[in-house]
Amino acid sequence: MTKVMLPETLDELWPILENEPETAIYAGGTDFLVKRRKGLCGHGPLACLERIGELRGIEEDARHVNIGACATFSEILASAPVRNHFPLLIKALSVLGSPHIRNMGTIGGNIATASPAGDSLAPLYVLGAEIKLVTSESFRLVPVKDLIKGPGQTDIRPKEIISGVVLKKSGAYNLHHYEKIGRRKALSIAIVSLAALMKIDENSIIKEAHFAWGSVAPTVFYSPEAEKAVKDRPFTMQVLKDAADIIRRDVQPIDDIRASAGYRRSAAANILFRLLQASSDFSHGSHDIEVSGK
Repeated sequence: MTKVMLPETLDELWPILENEPETAIYAGGTDFLVKRRKGLCGHGPLACLERIGELRGIEEDARHVNIGACATFSEILASAPVRNHFPLLIKALSVLGSPHIRNMGTIGGNIATASPAGDSLAPLYVLGAEIKLVTSESFRLVPVKDLIKGPGQTDIRPKEIISGVVLKKSGAYNLHHYEKIGRRKALSIAIVSLAALMKIDENSIIKEAHFAWGSVAPTVFYSPEAEKAVKDRPFTMQVLKDAADIIRRDVQPIDDIRASAGYRRSAAANILFRLLQASSDFSHGSHDIEVSGK
């Protein structure tokens, strides 16, 4: 029988990790426990973090919003600070899994799983999220793009845990878009996803753009070259085609049971064109975010 420990504070967690170094940690377990049952995550003791108050909650100050690692997706979706300042993240989490998964899954778990298809990851990349990592004796803040190294691979060190996510507020963007292509409209793992933040001025000139794609490379894929290709140019189909050509050339998709590499390559480029429709929807007021029944 597996030994499961339920610490309620970080002070209770650290001796567990020190005395039983084979202990695997998890929170909601929506990804981890599935892998565990398949024998992919070892056979040692388990420590569940979801009762640790220091890892929960969402706090706001003048410049940042801090999301606890054990905040569930449903809690994030209901958070006024996140809804007010980060609609891109809200849009992504609203199409993540089922209501049951959103009620159990945590932002820290989604990051630690480091799946190229993780719905929270592409938005966190373009939002410039920083991840708080702590041990009993240390603290460090690491950009999410530097933390994730490959599928299921991170720079989380032994006896270190994700304690939270720091998002810097910015009023610079007026287009916030997340879209994923799946085999069905709901409960679908992304075949390709796109997170985009853009600042478009009153003359329809793109003053700033940040893009990130999921499921088209070993980690979230972002392209400074594509962003540069649209900067200070009109927000038109032709300009987006120039960026799409770069993406079609540079992404590194694979074949799997959900889609071919060729399909993913084309979809990653073509999904950029949806930004024009997203801009039209936003300008006509049809941008309310639905978070239930997905």
